Amino acid sequence: MLGRMLGAARLNVQTYEDVEHDSGATMQALLIVILVSIASVVGELMREGEPNVMGALVIGVVGGIVWWALWALFTWLIGATILKTEHTEADWGQLARCTGFAQTPRLLNVFFFVPNYIGFVIAIVAAIWSFAAMIIAVRQSLDYTSTLRAFFVILLSLIPVLLANGLVWWAVLALTGGL
Repeated sequence: MLGRMLGAARLNVQTYEDVEHDSGATMQALLIVILVSIASVVGELMREGEPNVMGALVIGVVGGIVWWALWALFTWLIGATILKTEHTEADWGQLARCTGFAQTPRLLNVFFFVPNYIGFVIAIVAAIWSFAAMIIAVRQSLDYTSTLRAFFVILLSLIPVLLANGLVWWAVLALTGGL
């Protein structure tokens, strides 16, 4: 798993091909998503402080898993239907595995607490690096020859994910009386 994480972070095309075709790597991808979520929450907690650490961790991990699953779903739906090519053949699991491994660079979010905007810069670099990994993950798992097509699939799939995320937050606020 560690070797694949390093390959994914190095944007190694063969790593994404291996992960795509190994259905046993789905749990590894889920573990990466959980670790990235924990790293992000810990980095934020160390920066801001939070009285309810366990609550923040649970919300962060559940949110990270839901975000990943939804983005993989919409990426698959858009990439395998609307922007499908003659060579496109993929299922949700392939997208989930590859996009899960593409989150590896975001483990650096644990350093978000570093002062003087250094932590913020690290988080931005990790996000850009992860986005580049996501492009490769989508290109490989959807069997595209065009990196630009993969880029647009990611952007288009982000729209319903953001809408779903907004609806969830609205519902949480409405249920807790925060509106």
